[in-house]
Amino acid sequence: MQVCLASTSPARLMLLRQAGIEPITRAPETDEDALTAQAASERGTDLAPDDLVLLLARAKAADVAHRLAADDPSFDGIVIGGDSMFALDGRVYGKPYTAEEATRRWREMRGATGILHSGHSVFRLQPGLPRREATAVAEAAVTFADDISDEEIAAYVASGEPLHVAGAFTVDSLGGAFITRVDGDPSTVVGMSLSTIRAMVRDLGVSWPDLWS
Repeated sequence: MQVCLASTSPARLMLLRQAGIEPITRAPETDEDALTAQAASERGTDLAPDDLVLLLARAKAADVAHRLAADDPSFDGIVIGGDSMFALDGRVYGKPYTAEEATRRWREMRGATGILHSGHSVFRLQPGLPRREATAVAEAAVTFADDISDEEIAAYVASGEPLHVAGAFTVDSLGGAFITRVDGDPSTVVGMSLSTIRAMVRDLGVSWPDLWS
């Protein structure tokens, strides 16, 4: 069974490899900001975190599935797409991109608990058959240490790690030492919930062990 990861995220690739799956990877060609703005305009309000991550996960997976089927009609397997957002006190945080924003967020997160929302979309591709899709959202509560110093925040931000990850933190690398508790599937915080994806592929008629390399 072939597996395609519709992402260039090193963390998501690492998760699948640790789970015994060696996927091919393709970068989705989606404009996340435009999709978000369009959806908000159509609804007349900003999307809730669960709706937003699911919208973007589906767009990424659908884009890659469409191009993959066109480029390789013999592909027989699944395409996995995902997106994550972190919510704290009602505010939704994606990637901070700048050191100033990452620093501000960490000072807010110190001693607090937020929710990591992770959207998942899986497409089942089979030659000569219509595409089928399964979707799901997973959540995990993340609690940060209350004794993180400004010096530790500055050093972590200077490492560059938090600038390009949802919520400005990781649990599986340098940021893990500042996290005291995770309630929910820990892999959700890394980038996608493996237990959720297992249930989704099962709904599509695929046995999880069949994905092992």
